[in-house]
Amino acid sequence: MAEADHIKLDILSDPICPWCYIGKTQLDRALAQVPDHPFVIEWHPFQLNPDMPEGGMDRRAYLEGKFGGKEAAAKAYAPVLEQASAAGLTINFEGMERTPNTLDAHRLIHWAGIEHKQIAAVDALFQAYFVEARDIGSHEVLADIADGVGMDASVVLRLLSSDSDREEIRKRDAHSRQMGVNSVPTFIVAGKHAVPGAQPPELWLKVIGELKEQLDA
Repeated sequence: MAEADHIKLDILSDPICPWCYIGKTQLDRALAQVPDHPFVIEWHPFQLNPDMPEGGMDRRAYLEGKFGGKEAAAKAYAPVLEQASAAGLTINFEGMERTPNTLDAHRLIHWAGIEHKQIAAVDALFQAYFVEARDIGSHEVLADIADGVGMDASVVLRLLSSDSDREEIRKRDAHSRQMGVNSVPTFIVAGKHAVPGAQPPELWLKVIGELKEQLDA
């Protein structure tokens, strides 16, 4: 496919956002049906909890603060579990002990992008958090995830223990908010059309069909 046949799909997401996990799964199902789809995908940082303490916090305390307790949280998460189940996904909310600060996970996604391993890193972070209930705020866990997608774990550990790209991620996150993004996932097609939320594969197939028609014309 020539460069002119490519269309940028920018995805704003957070690795602890269940709708982002569901939304990526739905998008992937559509892309698998159209192997010659025109999208070139890039993932961008958006923290659901930008004020989260650096080491994250106990999940129970987080749920108390955000929803007013476990029962209210269960009610809020019911549609998430319903949609996840419909998409064939497991979300292990019960196993999660901590809610992490995701700044470092976003740094890893950024570095993975430089090595053309961004999609693999995003997938691995979703798997680690939602299925394995691992603490993706931990440097060791992030280095292990990096290793699993073919990055150098020792280099990643060294970068994580430095301030490398921290400000860059914060600036990109702030820029998205200034542009009016206030929830994730948000998909931006060709730099101008925003598609918010976890959309079904049918919608993506329609979008891809229309884009291919425009490119052919």
